Amino acid sequence: MANIDRPRGFKPVGHLNGASWNGKATMYYVPATDSTAMFIGDPVVSAGAADATGKYPTVAQAAAGDVIRGVVIGFSDQPYLAMDTSDKNRSYRPASTAMYCLVVDDPDVIFEIQEDNDSNNITAAMIGLSTDIVVGSGDTASGMSGVELDSSDTATAAGQCKILRVSNRDDNALGTHCKFDVLIIEHEMRSSADV
Repeated sequence: MANIDRPRGFKPVGHLNGASWNGKATMYYVPATDSTAMFIGDPVVSAGAADATGKYPTVAQAAAGDVIRGVVIGFSDQPYLAMDTSDKNRSYRPASTAMYCLVVDDPDVIFEIQEDNDSNNITAAMIGLSTDIVVGSGDTASGMSGVELDSSDTATAAGQCKILRVSNRDDNALGTHCKFDVLIIEHEMRSSADV
């Protein structure tokens, strides 16, 4: 059975210590001056400021090669509630809209992500290697990210993510549109000595 082509960015699935992901996340802020739409599953970087209270640091969507702060799992128009009370059906952050976002910023969380299959597929021999991300357009209907693993950029050295294994699901196998469990190794909260 062929894998379904369904890019969804990063989805938290576990922890390096073997435990399930516990749902822990931190609230951040995206100002209206940020003209890039943001989606669930998007990786983000620190943007060097905070909201007006100073309690919620700003983030922006990460690009290939960036050192990542974490991954977005939800949005809100206020910092105390993980939903947008102004539009309960919206599950993404429109461009140039001030919003708060919940970010999984623990550097030891394992994520599932689909490969992009550009030029080649990731093979069993590439498990354990590193690679960067490819930023694609998010889906405004589902609110899901379009970010994928760069299958043509695997290497033993630098890369944003370490490929840990093929995600162990019945509907997933090596080949086109395979989903992988990865660890973000170029992480703002991880020392370069940890990688």
